[in-house]
Order: sequence, then structure tokens, then C-alpha cells
Amino acid sequence: MSGLRETKAVLFDLDGVFYEGATLIAGGARVLNQLAEKGVPHCFITNTTTRSRRELAKKLLALGLPANESQIITAPVATASYLRSQGYRRCRLVVNESVREDFTGIPLSSTEPDCLVIGDIGPVWDYALLNDLFQQVMGGADIVAMHKNRFWKTEAGLQLDIGGFVTALEYVTGVAATVVGKPSTAFFELALQLLGQAKEGAVVVGDDIENDIGAAQQAGIAGVLVKTGKYRSDIAARSAVKPAAVIDSVAGLPALFW
Repeated sequence: MSGLRETKAVLFDLDGVFYEGATLIAGGARVLNQLAEKGVPHCFITNTTTRSRRELAKKLLALGLPANESQIITAPVATASYLRSQGYRRCRLVVNESVREDFTGIPLSSTEPDCLVIGDIGPVWDYALLNDLFQQVMGGADIVAMHKNRFWKTEAGLQLDIGGFVTALEYVTGVAATVVGKPSTAFFELALQLLGQAKEGAVVVGDDIENDIGAAQQAGIAGVLVKTGKYRSDIAARSAVKPAAVIDSVAGLPALFW
């Protein structure tokens, strides 16, 4: 744990670390202010695919969290960047309507896509949609998943996430999805580029033992696990991932650094 006192940058997950649904987790604003006072750069990395980056920034400010849009790296924004780099000509967005603004300029086609972009669409998932996507992948379309989270935590409790649907498509088609958000190493590297920091001395703070902490370690970054959000002690105990530290909530982070 002593190595955390050399922390030079912090990459925060959002959902489950600073809030659960519309409920703020105590202490987050104070931690962000302390980091700013100490001159420690930080940003927010999130697999959230139900809000655009602009909407997410507004939510953080409404909750009293000091943040701006330029500090937020979302899976949709990273996915749009990936699509542009690959030169796809016809993308089908299987996404929440609110995040479509993050895909401005991406060429779209729902009938003859060369790429399926999968995000959270909640109860819209059904057999007909999955079968349609299956047919398009069998016809040659690639699968690009914003993430493969298994579940997430809302005020109503744990909820099924898109990982199950992405995995189902992979299984029936034999085509592996490209995952752009966490746990992709490239996602963490994008955050470090934003901060102008190296992975040495960086710390990821998250509530997911695998997709936050394990993925950070795969990228060569230390991970601090919080016992809020989707954290479950039994899941953490079964995991082979060993965080640099485990804290009750984000409010306990400064004690690790100073």
C-alpha cells in the first residue's frame, strides 16, 4: 500500500463510486477537491452507455461533484473514436437514443451494416432483435461492444448488463467482439493520454473487481477497490485479482495517499 503514496494521477470509475442512480455516495466531492488542491490530475472513465458525455457532465455538476466534460471518457466517445480509426462505412447503432450525439459524423445503416455497435438499450432486447443482429453478423458485420459488463447497480438493485447479449452473439456466430470500453487496455491508455501521465504512478478507483481493478492491473496500473456500487464481498473473495487497497468508499481514498 505504501506505493500509493507516490500516486501521480487518478482514474475514477463513476457509477458505484460517486453515485448509485441518483443517490450521491458521501465524500466524493471532498476527495475531488483535495486532489485539485494537491495538484493531482484526475479524470473519470466510465462504461456508462445510457447518457451522452454532455449529459453525464451535467449530472455530475447537479450532484455537486466538481467536474467538466473534458475530464470524462465514456465508452461511447471511445467507441466513436475507434470506429473513425477503422474506417467503417456503414454502422448500425444498437444504443440508447441519448448517446447518439456522441456518434455524430459516423456513417450509419441499419439494413446493410459492416459493423454492429452495441450499448445498453435496456428492455428493448428481445429475440427478434438478437436474431436480426445474428443474421447481420453472419452476413459479415463486425461486432463492436462498448463493454461487456455482466451487471450493474441501480437504486432498484443489481441489473443485467449488455455483456450477456454480446456473449450470446459471439457464441452463436463464432465472431469475437471488439470491446472498446473497460476492460480494454486501450481505454485506460486513452485516459492517461488525456492526463498526460504515464501508467507508473497512476491509480484506478472502481467498484468492479474484474473490469475496473483487474483490467487496470492488466494495463500496468494499480487499482483501489471500493465497497460500494456493485461490490460484493463473495465475488471479490473468489477473484484472483488482488487490489492495491480496498476501502469502504471513495471517501477513504485520501488516507491512502497522504
